[in-house]
Order: sequence, then C-alpha cells, then structure tokens
Amino acid sequence: MRRRGRKRGPRWITEIPPVEYFHPFGVPGPIPYTVNLTYEELEALRLVDLEGYTQEEAAALMGVSRKTLWNDLKNARRKVALALVKGYAIRIGGGCYALRDNVKRKGGEK
Repeated sequence: MRRRGRKRGPRWITEIPPVEYFHPFGVPGPIPYTVNLTYEELEALRLVDLEGYTQEEAAALMGVSRKTLWNDLKNARRKVALALVKGYAIRIGGGCYALRDNVKRKGGEK
C-alpha cells in the first residue's frame, strides 16, 4: 500500500530516555491498554512544555518545520492526556529519529 505525500524524515532528538514504560499505580488487574509515545513526540513535549522553547525554536532544534513539530506535540499531548484520564500505561519508543550530540540548551548549558 502506498502512502500519500512525502516520506517522513527523521527528527533530531537529544537523548533516549532512561525510562521507557510508565503504568498507573493502584489499577486492579491487568492494564487494559498501552499508549505508544514515539521518541520524537516525547522530544517535542520536552522541548516546548518542559524546557520552555517556543515552537519555532523547538522545530529548529529538531530539524523540522513548525507545522511538523505542532503535529508531533499535539499527538504527544493527546496520548499523555488519554493515558492519565483513562488509566492506561505509556510505552516510549520507536519512530523516525536521529540522535544529536552536544546540543546547546537554554541558559547556556551544554
């Protein structure tokens, strides 16, 4: 099956997170569903919501357009909200990404 449009290009991410799975505490029985969050969605969420970059700055750091960053950010926020509200687990992994070395962070940190 052919996809429409351009091929999805890799996004630059700073690091692979040390934790790749979260699950709700106190849910009786097996967890009914797992939400899959890609590394690039997590990176968009980290840059904008945690580090405080603007969407334009975050898009430049990830090497994508602002619209592409917005799509990744929107998907990440929706998945995290779904997991929190419904009590689903979150698995982090996969996607189309490239690791970046020595990224300058806000505030002059390396």
